[in-house]
Amino acid sequence: MALVGYARVSTLDQDSTTQIERLTAAGCTKIFSEKKSGTSQKGRTALDECLGWIREGDTLVFTKLDRLARSQRDLHNMVHELEEKGVSIMALDQAIDTRTAAGKAFLGMLAVFAEFETNIRKERQLEGIAKAKKEGAYTGRKPTAQAKRAEVETLLSQGMSKPKIAEALGISVASVYNVLKAA
Repeated sequence: MALVGYARVSTLDQDSTTQIERLTAAGCTKIFSEKKSGTSQKGRTALDECLGWIREGDTLVFTKLDRLARSQRDLHNMVHELEEKGVSIMALDQAIDTRTAAGKAFLGMLAVFAEFETNIRKERQLEGIAKAKKEGAYTGRKPTAQAKRAEVETLLSQGMSKPKIAEALGISVASVYNVLKAA
């Protein structure tokens, strides 16, 4: 009957130290941590390890529901899988403790809001990109290889092989071919 912690931050420049300290203070004897987006369960290796490690009678502890999942489907699938294993869920910052009926009900309600928040953020991001494009401020990534067209053509005319050109210019061999195809 162990308390098992899970900490997650979304990007590499974020720090999970505060979450880990809080999970430790809550009594977690094992903590899994990772830096991955929470919009999907796919590719979250620490979460997969945690779900594989946790045993019947244990409680999975995290600071906030959105640290575990932002998708209702993923959350409900995880909860179902954990319940079948006999594992409880507890969020430190919210009144979620699936060992109680109220905790189970609150979990379902918060799952809806976590996914809603993600969808609203996506909408705002798309609106911002559309506005920036309209104003000419957002043009996307500049083509790196196409900007080196003259250099590619010069090196090729000097008899250099395509792989050597790619290495010399810091681009891929496929990019060399794409530059030549576009010429």
